[in-house]
Amino acid sequence: MPSLNTLWARALLQELQRGGVRDVVICPGSRSAPLALAVAEAGPDVRSWVVLDERVAGFFALGLALESGRPTGVLVTSGSAGTHLFPALVEGWASGIPLVVLTADRPWELHGFGAPQTMPQEGLFGRFVRTSESLPVPEASSAAFRHLRAVASRALSTSTGRPSGPVHLDVPFREPLAPVPEAPVPPGLDPEALDGRGDAPFLRTVLPAPLPPAAELEGVRRRLAAAERGMVVVGPRARADRLGTAARALAASYGYPVLAEVASNVRWAAGQPAVAHLDLLLRNEGWALSARPDLVVRLGGGLSSRRVTEWLDGSGAEVVLVSEGTEPVDPQHRAGLVLEGDAVGICEALTAAIAPRRAAWADGFLRADARAESAVASALLAERRLTEPGVARAVVSALPAGARLVLGSSMPIRDVDAFAAAPDGPVRVLANRGLNGIDGNVSTALGVATASGAPTVALVGDLAFLHDLGALVHARRAALPLTVVVVNNDGGGIFSFLAIAGSTPRFEALFGTPHGTDLSAAAALGDARFTRAETPAELAAALEDAGRPGLRIVEARVVDRATNVEVHRALGAAVARALEEGGP
Repeated sequence: MPSLNTLWARALLQELQRGGVRDVVICPGSRSAPLALAVAEAGPDVRSWVVLDERVAGFFALGLALESGRPTGVLVTSGSAGTHLFPALVEGWASGIPLVVLTADRPWELHGFGAPQTMPQEGLFGRFVRTSESLPVPEASSAAFRHLRAVASRALSTSTGRPSGPVHLDVPFREPLAPVPEAPVPPGLDPEALDGRGDAPFLRTVLPAPLPPAAELEGVRRRLAAAERGMVVVGPRARADRLGTAARALAASYGYPVLAEVASNVRWAAGQPAVAHLDLLLRNEGWALSARPDLVVRLGGGLSSRRVTEWLDGSGAEVVLVSEGTEPVDPQHRAGLVLEGDAVGICEALTAAIAPRRAAWADGFLRADARAESAVASALLAERRLTEPGVARAVVSALPAGARLVLGSSMPIRDVDAFAAAPDGPVRVLANRGLNGIDGNVSTALGVATASGAPTVALVGDLAFLHDLGALVHARRAALPLTVVVVNNDGGGIFSFLAIAGSTPRFEALFGTPHGTDLSAAAALGDARFTRAETPAELAAALEDAGRPGLRIVEARVVDRATNVEVHRALGAAVARALEEGGP
């Protein structure tokens, strides 16, 4: 007869599996042994990944869930282990990524009197999980097993509900933790308690309607039809669905342009072109003034470009905000209406039931965007130095069809958003843009590569790379493929664009933070193939096999941080001149 701990852990894992969990990331530990064994013995439908570092494990699980859209489990032992999951958890909370965090715990009689590896774990993650449950120690009763199954299946439904996001189950066990026989389990456990309800979750939760009331939608349709200068603006969004098609159809039916961030997965979708270089276009003050909208439909997360955000906020336009259940993205409170529900369904419901109309308003944006693209391409083609905008453009152009591009926060996502041209084939772009942190970027990319099975390239800064060196150890141990392009400017380049750069002699020590690290030595942690590029030609050669199997690190040594600011300003000025001069 299996031990009570074994039966309890198996019942919990069954409900997670039946609710859609296909990957569980495990960190080594003793108190979590019953659950770790249950995962390992769950069968071929559940993959287990053993990761030494809990912070790496959290972001790896985040990447798995980000790409797959399915809830992903991550298991740690008792004590401080769970606290290392916090950075990934808050990103999952902000971005609505479904994670199921399992923290093993010690029984109540070991709490409060100095037992080792013991701390209060109830509510460990506070408001940053959609729900948190502290389970009892395993109990040999059918009522307890049914309640365990119901709580687990309901927590899983919460993780994928609206809003989606992380959930936390704290799971205490008494010894013995190893799967050794113990006293027979009392005969009170009936078949349903032991095995659940077939292959279905013990408790199935039906989500509320994904659309706002029809009367509200009709009112918005009337306002969209009346607006002469409307636009659809899409921020970062990871979900793989029809939003690209739906947002374009919505915009086309009213003659609006689509302004889509690169991480929205709308910009490069098929259909009506989306405006790509808005941040650069706004460098021309006259154009920025003439292009102000009177109505904006906002979808997705917060925009990476501060210039675009401030332009939209200062336009005085009426804002209709579409929110998918996470916090509404409207820090300046410009929106007067929030439509909560499924973004695809709302776009389709708001699309005018008439033939799509052409509009000089939308065409003007596309003509300006084409001039901006031509100016950027010409300027970067003439560049003999390796610059950050040039790296961003080169990486995107090297991506094979079907690839995944994972963008680091700070400058990489901004540079791809502002300067990259559309790739030759379909590409999915992902990023941790809930809280915009640089922690865990490489670990997240490993999760994306693992879940997708597609060629995956991560573009990160040098500080983000050094911040996540444990990911390389995990990649080597699990033989995971990934190409990481590291933009090395020896420090935190984004701070050079801020006012603090010229306001204190302590800038370099406190903000520039040069590290002087030989990245080839760091790459050796993962037995990665390492290439260093210092010119555009060398980078192009290094990217020829981007995304192919194996772990590869490409270090792009770019111009210094002060020169990088000048390069960005020169590209903006080139676009501003192109708008003034006109063109095809």
